[in-house]
Amino acid sequence: EPIVESQNWQARQARAKYFKDFKNYLNPNVIPAEVSLVCVVKPDEFWDKKVTHFCFWKEKDRLGFEVILVSANKLTRYIEPCQLTDEFGGSLVYDHIDWVNKRLVFEKFTKESSSLLDELVVINDSEKSSQLDKERPPDCNFLPSLDPETVLQTGHELLSELQQRRFNGAEGGGVAWSPMDDELLAQPQVMKLLDSLREQYTKYQEVCRQRSKRSQLEDIQTKVMQVVNWLEGPGTEQLRTQWGIGDSIRASQALQQKHEEIESQHSEWFAVYVELNQQIAALLSAGDEEDLVELKGLQQQLSDVCYRQASQLESRQNVLQSAHEFHGTAQDLSQQLDGLLGMLCADVAPADGAAIQQTLKHLEEKLKSVDGALVGLREKGQVLMDQMSNQTSWSYGKDVPIDNKDNVDHIQGVMEDMQLRKQRCEDMVDVRRLKMLQMVQLFKCEEDASQAVEWLGELLDALLKTHIRLGDDSQETKVLLEKHKKFVDVAQSTYDYGRQLLQATVVLCQSLRCSTRSSGDTLPRLNRVWKQFTVTTEERVHRLEMACCFHTAAEKGDLPVEVEQETYEEVETVGKALLDRLTVPVIFPDGIPLISRCDRIPSISVVLCLVQPY
Repeated sequence: EPIVESQNWQARQARAKYFKDFKNYLNPNVIPAEVSLVCVVKPDEFWDKKVTHFCFWKEKDRLGFEVILVSANKLTRYIEPCQLTDEFGGSLVYDHIDWVNKRLVFEKFTKESSSLLDELVVINDSEKSSQLDKERPPDCNFLPSLDPETVLQTGHELLSELQQRRFNGAEGGGVAWSPMDDELLAQPQVMKLLDSLREQYTKYQEVCRQRSKRSQLEDIQTKVMQVVNWLEGPGTEQLRTQWGIGDSIRASQALQQKHEEIESQHSEWFAVYVELNQQIAALLSAGDEEDLVELKGLQQQLSDVCYRQASQLESRQNVLQSAHEFHGTAQDLSQQLDGLLGMLCADVAPADGAAIQQTLKHLEEKLKSVDGALVGLREKGQVLMDQMSNQTSWSYGKDVPIDNKDNVDHIQGVMEDMQLRKQRCEDMVDVRRLKMLQMVQLFKCEEDASQAVEWLGELLDALLKTHIRLGDDSQETKVLLEKHKKFVDVAQSTYDYGRQLLQATVVLCQSLRCSTRSSGDTLPRLNRVWKQFTVTTEERVHRLEMACCFHTAAEKGDLPVEVEQETYEEVETVGKALLDRLTVPVIFPDGIPLISRCDRIPSISVVLCLVQPY
């Protein structure tokens, strides 16, 4: 009994709670306004033992519709069978699970789309306000919490399901299905939300496009300013501190290597410039009118700075290349001058005039090469100074003059030094040329002196071998004597010419500061031949004079007997003396005897026989 009473009490409490919850459910804010009657189906077993004390009619004024408690078999009194499901004895086709799922999807879509619409409206309005107020920065971080594409796709799928005319969960084929009223009402609501969402999403896409374009423009502007600031700042500072040209080839090569490193650093920024220029060109081709001016301004600023910096790099490279060529030419010229100076300082002892001429030709070629190198050095130095005078540095948008005074002084100093060295070499070449010409004259004088010795020897030989006739009479002898005097004059002039040449060699040797070469060879030979010739010619003159006396004495005729005897004796005396002289050899100063031939000895003997008195 107590147990039964407890169970009954619990049942009464459960029923009371049920009706209390049901009362709360019957809320006019939940039930649509079109509802006029709510039928509460009474379970058969639930009301068997006890009767409820809940009165629904008391709630009609509060709810706005009537609530009745009815059993399942009496529902047809209030609702037509076509509006009731099979479990309540009707013919309405209805899938509650499908309806719940669709309802959940609809409610979720409605909630998400409404929230997304509110967010998109706020974002679009905020973007519009920022466009009107240029000073107000746009809130680029404000993004929708949901993906619009996903929400739209969900809405389209929901709308497609709502518009279907068949029951998704039915088996078999061809069971007619009619949508519920709430489903019919949900379709226009979904379509309205989709239209609003598409409209706001289109605006949002435009906002995103504007944001992306603005972000890209700001990114380009930032990168442009980075490139410009580096090129006008550190890049220009690197070039400004590297304006030397070096003082040698090695120094100029080191500067070129340093410049290549600077160019390598600039190349990285130039690559950024090329990329930015392409991006700006793409934006210009597809950009709005309001962005064209700013983009063109950025492009022009970037191009001006980059081209100016590239021009300075090229100008610096040209200066270093010209400096390298200048120092190379100066080094070559210095080596040529050193070689020429070495030739000029070295003692020369040419063997003959041909060697002297070859040496002179070589000196002239060397000097001509030096002249050409000096002209080339001046040209390259002038080109280098002109290039440096046209250089200007650009630092933070301002022209900065470059002080090249030290470089110009160095170039001019090198050219002046080379000019002085070349002038000294020219003076030494003139001295060497004069010395060479004197040596040519020395060799010529020695050669001519040797030739004079040979000529004098030939005259001596001719005197000994061909000048042997004494004449057949006094007249012929006198003619031979005159010819002999002329012959002696020729030999005398040859000897004097040789002596003059040898004296000239002495003077030239003194001028050249070398030993007298002729005193040990040519001069003794000349003097010996001349002595031999003098002895021989004196003997010849004595013989011709004795022959002339002999013929003159022999030619006297018609003289008294006493006189004839005296004449004969005179002739005989002269004739014998002449014969004796002809047979006596000529002794040269060096002790060498020479038998003088005379083919007139028989004639003299005949004359002596003819003039002998009977």
